[in-house]
Amino acid sequence: MLVIEAKLKGTQSQYSKLDEAIRTGQFIRNICLRHWEDNKGVTRNDLQKLCSVLAKNQETPWTKKLNSQARQAHADRAWSAIQRFYENCRLGKPGKKGYPKYQKFSRSVEYKNSGWKLSADRKKITFTDGFEVGTMKLWSSRNLIWYSEKQISRVRVIRRADGYYAQFLIAWDRLQEHEFQGKMTGIDLGLKEFYTDSDGNTVENPRYLRKSEGRLKRLQRRVSKKHIKGKKQSNRYQKARKALAKQHLKVSRQREEKARKDALALVKSNDLIVYEDLKIQNMVKNNRLAKSISDASWYKFTQWLQYFAKVHGVIVIAVPPHNTTVDCSCCGAKVKKTLSTRTHRCSKCGIILDRDHNAAKNILAKGFKLLSEYLNSTVGHTESGVKSSFIAGRN
Repeated sequence: MLVIEAKLKGTQSQYSKLDEAIRTGQFIRNICLRHWEDNKGVTRNDLQKLCSVLAKNQETPWTKKLNSQARQAHADRAWSAIQRFYENCRLGKPGKKGYPKYQKFSRSVEYKNSGWKLSADRKKITFTDGFEVGTMKLWSSRNLIWYSEKQISRVRVIRRADGYYAQFLIAWDRLQEHEFQGKMTGIDLGLKEFYTDSDGNTVENPRYLRKSEGRLKRLQRRVSKKHIKGKKQSNRYQKARKALAKQHLKVSRQREEKARKDALALVKSNDLIVYEDLKIQNMVKNNRLAKSISDASWYKFTQWLQYFAKVHGVIVIAVPPHNTTVDCSCCGAKVKKTLSTRTHRCSKCGIILDRDHNAAKNILAKGFKLLSEYLNSTVGHTESGVKSSFIAGRN
């Protein structure tokens, strides 16, 4: 699946109608969730039928304005949340199971194959449902002219701090040629450096949130000063609130771009990548490190790493992080360290390494062990070209 995003340019009246469509989609999702709570044995098909009932109901006539397939798409959103909750309960996931919640501030509405129409040059989109949004311009660095409307499975309209965007979900199998040379690396994610690989190379941690904290605090003070409790907020308050939201959006985009570029560079230069499978949700419970961990954006990086690995046909393995910092990568002896100890000194073999470099070597060894066990268990079966190339490079 390929996602192409374009900014929507239109009038204030058109933006208001898009807001109405977003609120209607939120209402349908919440009604579907309430229907599931009030009735036993509700299925996905029951939620789909409920959408047509809402459109015909005299108490909710505004729901008919939203395209029928868009109504079903929001019923699917509710069912996805329900299904995820059931799956977590079935697997016995520790802690919270992710019980579905009602949405209060939804920012998107989703259309399937109808309710919208692209112009011949793919530079305009027309929304044809009951909200009568009309035609809006599309601003994007990617050209949609290469894809037919049949390939576009969904169109998602998203409201952000700096405007409205349309996301086109295109059925496309993206594959890139990769020259396999038998290179492999293990990476240790950290806060001092974004990551350190098993060869001792490091990538800088940019700390985008920390660098923007001064401006964010000033903008937050302006919002607080202009807020009047219990009354309708002024235009100056709304202006200050939007400025704060735009700054947060800028930080988010910087993290996303950094994670994407680093992941692509790593995949292009290696045939086997091993990283530690960190439980980030548990780690951010540490009040002293939560902000720094969130600012590092490890999760986005690993998500992009897995995506580009599929595109390039590269092997990516996630290994448990237990004892990767404590074990000596040379002799295997355990060397206890505090969080402030940045150098690994083994009293048994005498090796001296950077703490993260030592951990990266242990991570690579763990990943290579898991891969060897997998290959040994598949003896007698034809191995893929990726594995064969990796083994050839290793030898």
